Amino acid sequence: MSTAVLTISSKNYGAWALRGWLMARFAGLDFTERVISPDDPQMKAEILLLSASIRVPTLEHEGIRVWDTLAIGEYLNEIKPEAGLLPFDRAARAHCRAVCGEMHSGFSALRSSLPMNIRAHFPKFQIWSRAQNDIERIAAIWTECLQKYAGPYLFGSTAGIADAMFAPVVTRFLTYDVPLDLLCNAYCQQIMALSPMQEWVAAARVEPVEVGELEAEF
Repeated sequence: MSTAVLTISSKNYGAWALRGWLMARFAGLDFTERVISPDDPQMKAEILLLSASIRVPTLEHEGIRVWDTLAIGEYLNEIKPEAGLLPFDRAARAHCRAVCGEMHSGFSALRSSLPMNIRAHFPKFQIWSRAQNDIERIAAIWTECLQKYAGPYLFGSTAGIADAMFAPVVTRFLTYDVPLDLLCNAYCQQIMALSPMQEWVAAARVEPVEVGELEAEF
């Protein structure tokens, strides 16, 4: 029986929940899901305000409670070092932490104008200039990492914390029909082909949860 419980929110809209869930799956942790009710005001705040740390995701494991996505990633790396969530090389590990921190605290224009919505598709979506700046910065991060560490994931041959942090961005780029170059497009396809991502997307597509404020924007 699993000794770990991961509290998450909507699979269609919950970007932070997806990040923590992927980290746990990449680590090979045996866990059960606890999904916060869509009527819970803090779940709506996590989705609508895009907060990085309210209640989801939260990991409970062997009497330890960890919240905040990056803290969960660091904890999982400690208990499952063999999973390679963080690179083994010190310089690469520092680089990974830097780009994860940038994702954790930045890109507010992208988050506000292109909210995560896996079920939706908006062809030729009009992207405003500040969000475009965020897109270009993300593409630059991906390009640097994929070229430096030889892919197919951001820090080499194993999907890790950085890939989990940027996975919701991949879904956004697909939802809003964001044009990318061949390298970044290939990375998006690589992430979407991961079996945990396919599992998450399948669940998101049949999820009964509706968040009216998000749907109303489009």
